Amino acid sequence: MNIKNSNFPLREKLILVKRVSKTVKGGRVFSFTALTVVGDQNGKIGFGYKKAKEVPLAISKSIEKAKKNLFNINLYKNTIPHKVIGNHLCSKVIIIPSYNETGIISGKSMKYIFEVVGIKNISSKLYGSSNPINVVIATINALKNIKNLKLIYKKKK
Repeated sequence: MNIKNSNFPLREKLILVKRVSKTVKGGRVFSFTALTVVGDQNGKIGFGYKKAKEVPLAISKSIEKAKKNLFNINLYKNTIPHKVIGNHLCSKVIIIPSYNETGIISGKSMKYIFEVVGIKNISSKLYGSSNPINVVIATINALKNIKNLKLIYKKKK
């Protein structure tokens, strides 16, 4: 599905802005990194992480990268169809579906991801490192592991 043909406008969330430095012969050179998540609240999501000399430029670069890396997730009634686990470096994320009106029970970084993807009822648990970059990548890896319900039912028969 093309982004331009989508009926839902893309929603952008800024998760993290950090000042980083590089030590050179003349002293320190400062720049900024930005981590953003983009989604259409209907199962499409992407994330971007970019660096620039100024904050607005870093944010716009990361949003553009997130828009280029969009992919679809199979949702089921405002949640996910089954439990999934995602890893990245020292961060481990377990995402469990909730079928009643429980809301989003998770940490800040994961909450932003679930909001832009369109998940309204879910609970999650984070083990290991709580670094926002690792948490976002681990959550994206977990969401990529979601299987379609039709394929699950075919395998059971």
